[in-house]
Amino acid sequence: MAKDAASPGRLKQLRMVAQIIQQANPKGMPIVYASALGTFVLFVVIGVIFGWTWIVFGVFAAVLVGMIVFSRLAQKAQYSMLHGQPGATYAILQSLRGTWYVEEKPVAVNRDQDLVFRVVGYPGVILVSEGPPNRVQRMLVAEKKRVQRVAVDVPVYDIQCGDAEGQIPLAKLQRHMMKLPRNLKKGAVSEVNNRMRALTPAIPMPKGPIPKGTRMPRGPKMR
Repeated sequence: MAKDAASPGRLKQLRMVAQIIQQANPKGMPIVYASALGTFVLFVVIGVIFGWTWIVFGVFAAVLVGMIVFSRLAQKAQYSMLHGQPGATYAILQSLRGTWYVEEKPVAVNRDQDLVFRVVGYPGVILVSEGPPNRVQRMLVAEKKRVQRVAVDVPVYDIQCGDAEGQIPLAKLQRHMMKLPRNLKKGAVSEVNNRMRALTPAIPMPKGPIPKGTRMPRGPKMR
């Protein structure tokens, strides 16, 4: 019964993903169908020559190829929808597979809404920025110093995510993260994450003159 109840939900999810692919790329779903059909036709030809067993294999191969193409197009559609959206970097980071601790809220934000996110994993502590290089570099340096105060012996990486020269494009961020060296053992990852969570978020003060009528808070009176 549970399996029957789950099947309609799974099919509905696949239809929703197919619609997203179609919106991002009108040729997307035809490519999926063509890849599956082409694979099946290839195995049919092989089956005619070497035996009908190859045709049976062709059915499974066609489904497999179709799902692989479908998955890749769905990922590209996701990137195209997220591109340019505030917090797109976090959406990609939280979908990392494996032992990764991604801080839900940005650890640094400036007045231009540039963001820095913190991730803890086997490589160590990774700071990922979202914004133009000339604005986020200073934020990364400041946050790196804060992290190193409580994690002196832990490697700290900083990554700029974006489309500018020297930055990592959003579509390649996951792959770049997975290529980082594994410096920590399994038990050390959670221990470092606990140390990071103890850090007070760096909330920047707004720049510029204080508006008229604004009073600075007073400290307690001395008795």
